[in-house]
Amino acid sequence: MSDHQVGAAERITAAVESWPGVKVGSHRFGGVEFRLGRRELGHLHGDRIADLPFPRRVRDELIAAGRARPHHVLPESGWVTFTIVAPEDVDRTIRLFRLSYERSRLARHSPAVAAAESEPDD
Repeated sequence: MSDHQVGAAERITAAVESWPGVKVGSHRFGGVEFRLGRRELGHLHGDRIADLPFPRRVRDELIAAGRARPHHVLPESGWVTFTIVAPEDVDRTIRLFRLSYERSRLARHSPAVAAAESEPDD
């Protein structure tokens, strides 16, 4: 592992778990999972991969902007994958988790948003 990757997961975890209401635990497929209530904000697989769920429209925008790529296992889903390869990728990953967090916070406080986001993606 190169030096720039050492501690990436620890740095991301420290940032994300500092946000109000975020719980950190083990992910069922390995790695560290972040939740806000019942919603998964995303998870890390070691220091190299972050997977995050978004509505399909947001997922498509993130991919089009080059901020993420389709999920490495479920490429047609709303999930995205971000690969951490450079030091600045830690901050990019934290920004993706922040987007997931803010969307989840909004949905928790807005029944209309929660209902819209629970509808199947087209």
